[in-house]
Amino acid sequence: MNQLEYLKKFTKVVADSGDIESIRNYAPQDATTNPSIILKSASLLYYKDIIKKILNSARKQGISHDNQIINASDKLAVSIGLEILKIVPGRISTEVDARLSFDSMMCIAKAHKIVNLYQEQGIDKSRVLIKLAATWEGIKAAEQLEKEGINCNMTLIFSFAQAKACAEASVYLISPFVGRIYDWYNKRQLLVEPYSVQHDPGVKSVINIYNYYKKYNYKTIIMGASFRKIDQILALAGCDSLTISPVMLEKLRNSYNNLEIKLSPYTKIFNKPKPMSEAAFRWEHNQDAMAVDQLADGIRQFSLDQNKLEKVLAEQL
Repeated sequence: MNQLEYLKKFTKVVADSGDIESIRNYAPQDATTNPSIILKSASLLYYKDIIKKILNSARKQGISHDNQIINASDKLAVSIGLEILKIVPGRISTEVDARLSFDSMMCIAKAHKIVNLYQEQGIDKSRVLIKLAATWEGIKAAEQLEKEGINCNMTLIFSFAQAKACAEASVYLISPFVGRIYDWYNKRQLLVEPYSVQHDPGVKSVINIYNYYKKYNYKTIIMGASFRKIDQILALAGCDSLTISPVMLEKLRNSYNNLEIKLSPYTKIFNKPKPMSEAAFRWEHNQDAMAVDQLADGIRQFSLDQNKLEKVLAEQL
C-alpha cells in the first residue's frame, strides 16, 4: 500500500486543484478551489467550451459590462465546481471574492449567489462549502451562513486567534496554511537549523489548533493546507482532513515508506472557553506578525488573481 492509500484510511484527502484529469487520477473525497486555481483552470483546454458558453450567456444579459464580467466570473467558478463534482463523491469548496473580505453583508450575499448557481444546476448546498477569508468580518459572515445551513470553509488561517474565533462561530471547516507559515519564517531565516519537521512552525500551528479543538470538543473540521514538503503532510497524518496539490499527491502515491498516525483526539473533554470579543480577536491576532502579514498578503494575492481572471474574461467578452 502506498502512502496516499494509507493516508486516506484515517485522514480525508482533498484535492487542491481545478484540473479534472488530475482530480480523476488521484480520486480524492473532496476538492477545493480558489481564485488562483480558477485562473489557472481557465487556461485549460477542458474548459474552453464552458467559458465560451458562459460568455455567450453574459452578452445577452441586459446589465452593465462590469456586471457581465462579475457574473461570468462567478459562473465560471461554479461551472468548474460542477465539473469537479462529477468526479468527487463529496464536496467542492468555492471561494467568495477576496475583495469582499472586510464586508460581512457582501460576503453573505455572494455566498447566497454561489449556492443559488449550484442549486440551479441541481446541486444541493450540502455538497458545497463556501470559502471565506478568516477576517473578523469573514468569520461573522460564516457564522450567519452556518445558521442558514450553508457550510463554510474558512481559509487563510494563520493565527490561533483566527482558529479560536472560527470554532466559536461553529463554522464547518478551517484551512490552516502550513506552507505559507513556513515560507514566512524561511524568508526571514527564522527556522530552527537544521530543518526538522517537529520544529516546522506551520506544522506546529496545525497541531496546536488540533489539540485545542479536540480538548474542548469543537466540531469544526481542521483541514491542513498549503504544503511545501512531504514531511509536513506526514507529520499531520491523522488530522481531520488535508488538502493537497497534485504534485504532492503524486509523491505520496509513489512512496511506500512507513506512514504513522501522528494526531489523535483527546479522550478527556473540557468545558469550552469564554467566546472572544471582536476587540480580543483583533488584539490577539495583531500580536502575531506572521499572521498579520500572511493574511493580508493572501487576500492581496487572491484579489490580484481575481482581477487577472476578470481581465481575461473581459478581453474575450
